[in-house]
Amino acid sequence: MRIFARPHQLPPRLAAGVFFLHSGLGKIDADPQTAAFLHGTAAKAYPFLRRLAPETFTRVLSRCEVALGMALLTPVVPSLLAGAGLAGFSAGLVGLYLRTPGLRREGSLRPTDQGLSMAKDVWLLGIGLGLVAEELAHR
Repeated sequence: MRIFARPHQLPPRLAAGVFFLHSGLGKIDADPQTAAFLHGTAAKAYPFLRRLAPETFTRVLSRCEVALGMALLTPVVPSLLAGAGLAGFSAGLVGLYLRTPGLRREGSLRPTDQGLSMAKDVWLLGIGLGLVAEELAHR
């Protein structure tokens, strides 16, 4: 496994890493209403999350986003590892988009106005899969 990210991998890693770091840091001190909203949204798509308290879910979500952002921003973290983490997390976000009623047009993958902000997470999945595919191709 290559230890250092290749130079051309740095821009997508930087873009995704800053995005996740910002998102995670913004949730660290989430108020109870925000925690309830985030938890409720996630639990509708992934019912097993109902077992967690909203504050616990939001704290774990925040820490995961910060850790993923830091992994992407740190060039010594192998791109295979960072890309796999990004692909896994963003697959969950795309799943949230696909499972939440009202975010897609009837019988289509195309987003509604309410779903547009969630549908754009597909670019994160593309970056993660691209990093993984490139590293696996260069073995």
